[in-house]
Amino acid sequence: MPTLCPSRPLLDAATRAGKAIAALNFYNAETLIAHVRAAEATGESIILQTTEATIDYLGLRMIAGMATAAAEQLEQPVALHLDHGGSYELAARCIDNGYTSVMIDGSKMSFADNCTVTRRVVELAHSAGVSVEGELGHVGQNSDPTAPTTRFLTEANDAARFVSETNVDALAVAIGTAHGFYKGEVKLDFDRLQEINAAAPNTPLVLHGGSGISADLLQKSITLGIRKVNFGTELKNAFTRAIKHSLSSSEDIDLRRTFAPAISAVEEISRSKIRICSSVAHERQTSNS
Repeated sequence: MPTLCPSRPLLDAATRAGKAIAALNFYNAETLIAHVRAAEATGESIILQTTEATIDYLGLRMIAGMATAAAEQLEQPVALHLDHGGSYELAARCIDNGYTSVMIDGSKMSFADNCTVTRRVVELAHSAGVSVEGELGHVGQNSDPTAPTTRFLTEANDAARFVSETNVDALAVAIGTAHGFYKGEVKLDFDRLQEINAAAPNTPLVLHGGSGISADLLQKSITLGIRKVNFGTELKNAFTRAIKHSLSSSEDIDLRRTFAPAISAVEEISRSKIRICSSVAHERQTSNS
């Protein structure tokens, strides 16, 4: 029976296949159910992830129990990941409670301080068989007008130094994405991504802010080294809109029926994101046959 696994083996397998893993945030039982159904339908591995806000909402033991049960339902490997962990202490708590992958986000720190805290988390995590994602450059919020400016983007030389000094399993890079809803055309710096991938060729790269980015842009980023794509905003939006419609169109108070359309709405988006992440490899295999 499958159990939760570290994220690094999933990302290494994705590298060999020329694809990426969809990392799907969940917030409650319903969004988790949706992701499990999407993974079952596509037959692809996924990374289930939670932010600190979701940890505060559900609790670590509840999250770990739910994710473990989800992994046992699936035939393919699944990881449980801490998204945007803000401290060594939070990463340690997640590791102690069964997370198989953690992110330590020191992107707002100086380069030296980011390396120091990331290296500490890596040492702790690796001793427990847990994978670690770091971030270099800063992926901000779309509500922040400074988010896309060049000074926040990842530099290839810095990426090589960071990976060497920290031994992270994955590196989140800033190439023009942001969290939240995009207000205009999304522009990704693919030349920069190609340089980063060349500078750190043995480290899977991570794209944050995947919601709202077209399939074409996502697939191009995958061909240039992205191996994990994070999705959250579109999932929350689909769930909330479906719930609002369900509540306004019926007097039914049975939550199981009220939530059903929201689960389906999230499942549809999750399936599409998983397929986008895996279709690059499929298309390559088709063209070579």
